Amino acid sequence: MNLQHWLGRATHAIRDWADTFGPHRPHLSLTVDDDRFASVFAEFTERLKNNYPFFHPRYAGQMLKPPHPAAVVGYLTAMLINPNNHALDGGPATAAMEREVVAQLATMFGYDRHLGHLTTSGTIANLEALFVARELHPGRGVAHSADAHYTHGRMCHVLGMTSHPVRTDSQGRMDLDALQDVLRTGRVGTVVLTTGTTGLGAVDPVHEVLPLAERYGVRVHVDAAYGGFFTLLAGTDGPEALPPEPWRAIARADSVVVDPHKHGLQPYGCGAVLFRDPEVGRFYLHDSPYTYFTSTELHLGEISLECSRAGASAAALWLTFQLLPPNPDGLGQVLAAGRRAALKWAGLIDASDLLELYQPPQLDIVTYFPTVDPATLTGIDAVSARILADGMNSPDPVYLSTLRAGHEAFTARHPKITADADGARILRSVLMKPESEHHVEYLHHRVEQLAHAG
Repeated sequence: MNLQHWLGRATHAIRDWADTFGPHRPHLSLTVDDDRFASVFAEFTERLKNNYPFFHPRYAGQMLKPPHPAAVVGYLTAMLINPNNHALDGGPATAAMEREVVAQLATMFGYDRHLGHLTTSGTIANLEALFVARELHPGRGVAHSADAHYTHGRMCHVLGMTSHPVRTDSQGRMDLDALQDVLRTGRVGTVVLTTGTTGLGAVDPVHEVLPLAERYGVRVHVDAAYGGFFTLLAGTDGPEALPPEPWRAIARADSVVVDPHKHGLQPYGCGAVLFRDPEVGRFYLHDSPYTYFTSTELHLGEISLECSRAGASAAALWLTFQLLPPNPDGLGQVLAAGRRAALKWAGLIDASDLLELYQPPQLDIVTYFPTVDPATLTGIDAVSARILADGMNSPDPVYLSTLRAGHEAFTARHPKITADADGARILRSVLMKPESEHHVEYLHHRVEQLAHAG
């Protein structure tokens, strides 16, 4: 795609539409001289250079990458109108697009029926799921993996619920025996399962937790904010294929959250929450005397906690899904490339004398640490921190991130490491850009060089 061409077409398309309503004169208070704007714009673009190159395969640090050009064009085109998807009156076209893309997400997860909408973030999406859980099980708390995103503990605090962190196994997944111990107390009304933890990319065993949840009468919410689109690789052919069981089981979960602004190629912020039972919409009921008046159909604002939301987000996702639909042959091919990249790098690390895998990648996040002598947590921590800093500041830069691993988790995976501290930083690389597949050898070579330099 020629982004410059299509951005120009976007402005022309909106201008042609606006002209059908007749001429009007812009107000003088909004006038800005081009020369004045040029000066400010030059400063603006200069300041934007103080960023890491999220677009480049050299960057394998955090969960960041630019949106697809189609999403950029879709967002900008709709933004020129600036619809508000809170009510049909604020954005009839983009509200329809939102319903369509949410239905596509529901189909991707196997929901036959659903109630759902886009949100500004996975945090808000999870808040909504936990809000419904509280209304259905008042006075009961939420169990979640100890490695789950911190949003769950935080949102439980906001909602006045008790959160119950559950220990994880040697692969970073929720431990079923520990979960059953918590469920036996009767104090839990909802279990949150994560399909793609933000630290390790670990996938909780949804299919094994569902029978437990049914036995104890609790809801199951799946936080698939990061990993949800990997369901497109479940049971497929090729080395990137994922075991289908946990992903297929999401269809039986009570609710699920996914962030299109991560693997859905969208700009921030675009999250989504879906409920399997549309009847939970009753918990959102409210009245606004000036908002909902052009349709007897439920407005999106009547099934969400948020009020104003950018219709441009729905437009961007709709346009993207027309070109790269959420199926194995569309968006699935983008995720497959990142998954293959992670597996390839894991293989290179396995064969390395300078680096060691912390654990095999379950999605597209690779975790590893430098080999040190003596093999201690303090040594690993120090060298990991040095590699991170040297990599960013090198004339030939590579951008990584670190993850702190507790001593129990570390030694459970690597018993030969001497636990002389309560934990250590390890290196973490997120290969969510499909271009990473063609740069893995370079990334590995540079990290080995940095490890050897010490």
